[in-house]
Amino acid sequence: MGRTAKYQQIEDYIIKEISKDHLKSGDQIMTEEQLCKFFGFSRMTVNKALNHLSDMGYIQRIPGRGSFVTAPRVQKPARTGSSFTADMKSIGLLAGARLLSYEILRGSEVPHIADKLNLKEQELIHYFVRLRTGDHKPIAISYSYIAAKVVPAINVECLNHSFYEFLDSQGITDRLTPQLKLQAALPTTQQKELLNLTNTALLCSSHITYHEMNGAILPFEYTETYYNGDVYTYTVNMDAI
Repeated sequence: MGRTAKYQQIEDYIIKEISKDHLKSGDQIMTEEQLCKFFGFSRMTVNKALNHLSDMGYIQRIPGRGSFVTAPRVQKPARTGSSFTADMKSIGLLAGARLLSYEILRGSEVPHIADKLNLKEQELIHYFVRLRTGDHKPIAISYSYIAAKVVPAINVECLNHSFYEFLDSQGITDRLTPQLKLQAALPTTQQKELLNLTNTALLCSSHITYHEMNGAILPFEYTETYYNGDVYTYTVNMDAI
């Protein structure tokens, strides 16, 4: 077996330091000059390693300032319907939720949502907005519409936790999300404040969730979630297209 390439030795060292929490999100790593002295490698080799680490999302290189450890990123396949809780677990963070608002609407008040959920004007819709967190840090804001004919009542307290766990407890377990729509979005003033953002773009993921009820497949949930673009990356398997 051949020896590990020099630039890979640098990458492996820095990745290991991050995984052991010796280097945390926001920490500055050694400069190129310091890494050259530490490993005894050329500036070209060190630069190659740092560029590769940046491409992989482990660090951010800022001209004139140095290289800094980035926040953990969720690498989420675009065809998956995994929950926010599962996403946070995948990068070692504790998922959380904080209810910002909750109300009951009629289909006539939000006709574009009623159309997505195949609801009539007088049918009721639960509407709630939540701030989603990872290790208590703001990650995303979700705007959810739930058909009351499928979920008649919601324990509002559950919205400060995992809503899907609540659905499981109600026997609504056979959920299907066949399609996700992804688009970039500029944050509103409120979203900037809630997510502690400056000029970071948001990644908006929207989907309709279906449930089998009395032999019929019914759309019952429409959710738009605005993610901090520095934390979420969606990937597409080209073989599946």
